[in-house]
Amino acid sequence: MDMFKRVPISEQDPKVRATNFDEVCLGYTEEEAMAEASRCLQCKHHPCVGNCPVGIDIPRFIKHIAEGNFAEAAHVLAEYTALPAVCGRVCPQETQCEQKCVRGIKGEAVSIGKLERFAADWAREHNIEVGKTKEKNGFKVAVIGSGPAGITCAGDLAKEGYEVTIFEVLHEPGGVLVYGIPEFRLPKDKVVKPEIENLKKLGVKIETDVIVGRTVTIDDLMEKEGYHAVFIGSGAGLPKFMGIPGENLNGVFSANEFLTRNNLMKAYRDDHDTPIKVGKKVAVVGGGNVAMDAARTALRLGADVTIVYRRTEKELPARVEEVHHAKEEGVKFEMLTNPVEVIGDENGWVKAIRCQRMELGEPDESGRRRPVPIKGSEFDMEVDTVIMALGTSPNPLIASTTRGLEVNKKGCLVVDENGQTTREGVFAGGDAVTGAATVILAMGAGKVAARGIDKYIKEKYGEKAQA
Repeated sequence: MDMFKRVPISEQDPKVRATNFDEVCLGYTEEEAMAEASRCLQCKHHPCVGNCPVGIDIPRFIKHIAEGNFAEAAHVLAEYTALPAVCGRVCPQETQCEQKCVRGIKGEAVSIGKLERFAADWAREHNIEVGKTKEKNGFKVAVIGSGPAGITCAGDLAKEGYEVTIFEVLHEPGGVLVYGIPEFRLPKDKVVKPEIENLKKLGVKIETDVIVGRTVTIDDLMEKEGYHAVFIGSGAGLPKFMGIPGENLNGVFSANEFLTRNNLMKAYRDDHDTPIKVGKKVAVVGGGNVAMDAARTALRLGADVTIVYRRTEKELPARVEEVHHAKEEGVKFEMLTNPVEVIGDENGWVKAIRCQRMELGEPDESGRRRPVPIKGSEFDMEVDTVIMALGTSPNPLIASTTRGLEVNKKGCLVVDENGQTTREGVFAGGDAVTGAATVILAMGAGKVAARGIDKYIKEKYGEKAQA
């Protein structure tokens, strides 16, 4: 075995997977996982841990895998994360833990994400119980949103003995894990639902179809229903558009709507009646992971799909793995191209997008070179569906219906180093604070807020609630 190279991982053939919604990556076998784990140097300084937003003891869980102690590996993960099977699939390890892997200095980094996935999947398949809780302390905490931030915060607080209730706006818990990320990257029944069940086993209650700000307010939760603290993990579900002519034509979707119809409402399945218009030719505007998800979903629904992005491939914000998979499956890329108008037919449906060629100028505030239009370079691309994948911002409903919550100019909640907002006892984290970001960063914020809530409640009320 070459210790400088990763153990290859099996995937569905690109031509086959482009026609189905089954998971692309098939995961490691026990033998493969042990072989890959044995590549870990177990170095003294553990730089990988410092680059993990939730601080997982990576060398320890990997050592257990190398020794064949898979259940112990799962128990180590459970100490730090409520979503190991999810993070093993969708976390951008290549820019976090794996980027700092010492093995990667003279070879390929240890495949930390794939090993995390293996340990979590093995524990689920072998019915290994993970997660222990302390004695109930009598304090109540409300968590708004059941996405990665909310799940993490709720799980950590439940382990500390808090009575936690999650309020979810949709009919199914999971947040972006169920409405945003496609089945072929994150299977819902196989992966997401068992992680939610693990949360319930810790004693967390989940109430769905609750619109905080309409069904109930944060003021009501704290003043009438006796919650000692509230965590806002409501995400960033408000889609952004370009503001160009023709964006209101039939056949223009936000990626949010397109993916929600397909993922949460199962539009891709013949046994569901959810309507979704894909069309024969689809343009997906944007270059992030959401754009890749939308493009690969549209492809599987039978469309000819082109990603339209105003910078070069080097600047694409999507994970390299996602771009690679999209190309393998047949998604086309139109780089250094920016839409300036959506053109409709006489019935108000999309028939083309007018685009302009771009060139890269000086770097902008993000550090990437700013795209500059090339005069006289306009051309029309014939499409019948346009999916805008330009990012999202927080919905203003909660902030506008809660006393004392301050937001910044981007509509994101303002918090301190403990995750507490400008309203005492109300904490927040994830996309509601940062704007659209990654699952693992939202989880990190959930952990920070859980520690902040524990500290706040104990300082204000003591170790146990009064009977």
